[in-house]
Amino acid sequence: MSEIAKLQVGDQSYEFPLIKGTENELAINIKTLRGATNGVITIDPGFKNTGSCESAITFLDGEKGILRFRGYSIEELAEKANFLEVAYALIFGNLPTSEQLEKFHSDIKAKSVVDDDVKKIIDAFPKTAHPMGILSSLTSALTAFNPSSVNVESEEEVYNAIVKIMGKFPVLVAWTMRKKQGLPLNYGSNSLGYIENVMKMMFEQPNENYEINTIVKNALDKLLILHADHEQNCSTSTVRIVGSSHAGLFASLSAGISALWGPLHGGANQAVLEMLEAIKEDGGDTKKYMAKAKDKNDPFRLMGFGHRVYKNFDPRAKIIKKAADEVLNSLGVDDPILEIAKGLEREALSDPYFVDRKLYPNVDFYSGIIYRAMGIPVEMFTVMFALGRLPGWIAQWKEMRFKKEPIGRPRQIYTGENERPFTPIQKR
Repeated sequence: MSEIAKLQVGDQSYEFPLIKGTENELAINIKTLRGATNGVITIDPGFKNTGSCESAITFLDGEKGILRFRGYSIEELAEKANFLEVAYALIFGNLPTSEQLEKFHSDIKAKSVVDDDVKKIIDAFPKTAHPMGILSSLTSALTAFNPSSVNVESEEEVYNAIVKIMGKFPVLVAWTMRKKQGLPLNYGSNSLGYIENVMKMMFEQPNENYEINTIVKNALDKLLILHADHEQNCSTSTVRIVGSSHAGLFASLSAGISALWGPLHGGANQAVLEMLEAIKEDGGDTKKYMAKAKDKNDPFRLMGFGHRVYKNFDPRAKIIKKAADEVLNSLGVDDPILEIAKGLEREALSDPYFVDRKLYPNVDFYSGIIYRAMGIPVEMFTVMFALGRLPGWIAQWKEMRFKKEPIGRPRQIYTGENERPFTPIQKR
């Protein structure tokens, strides 16, 4: 195969080198395009065909349903590793040894206390504030308590920033939920694991000891692993492009949280539950809504089915479906919303319309079901997504800064007015 690509613009021909990834992905390197062609650029709305970087973190093949973190398959990670191991692998490149994992966890716990003044910031939010808005603000506010920027030339400084945010972020997540529920803002325990502490901080009542349900804990562990990274999606690209200006880690993460908030991205699992609520209010007839979903003239859209990247199946959904079944059985939840979800799932997996188009339930569909069964409010679903995505964002920011990538600055094609004279206001 030729190692160059040829581009014809008018009567001029130009050559550009091809880049091949370790999984044989091919890209045309056009970084000299504008200079070589005297101003010609490419345009690719949504960047569906444009690579923004070379990355060694996550490999995704949507056609084959493959997802790997640092070369490790998502199936093996979800089955054999815990979330903190996966976080370490994403951030530092390899799964940790027992000693490395113990130190990582110990250092995270040592940095998990949040400045008490943060509670004043939380108190200033009205009860109506969306948890994602609160979380983004609190993450950004951490820069006020850590004003010095991270020196990426110092491995120690970078490591300290990483364990600091890994320790404090679950606290901010839990406090965000407890603020909405009017519960006291608490802390975890040094005697517990990372996921156990997340659960304790979120669910512990002030007048009783909180007991960990192992099945629920394992499901939450898997959910966070499945969400830990997903290549150059909207929020990850945001973290990288904000960080490319040499903005600090916390500021870059705050921007990523805001990007994740959108209903087309992290808000999808919340949209699933809102759809289920609407179906329930209309009588709960799943067959009626499956018919509406198949009707091109009907504005109704079935949320939580199919995926923009995965054109066959979402490998994460296959893993979490089993966990969803286990959680529902363990908790014995009697919830009409969850019954509607099960009905939609049965219909989609057997209806030729959905099967032929590979519109299978995706990870957002099952994660929403699990979070609801666990008692997590719907508006907190995207916050839980952010908690899982945290190590991926950190890894992407760290990779971008260590590689000294240039500041992000996309081009555009101008389609506005040509030069025209200024008209005085009296004559307009």
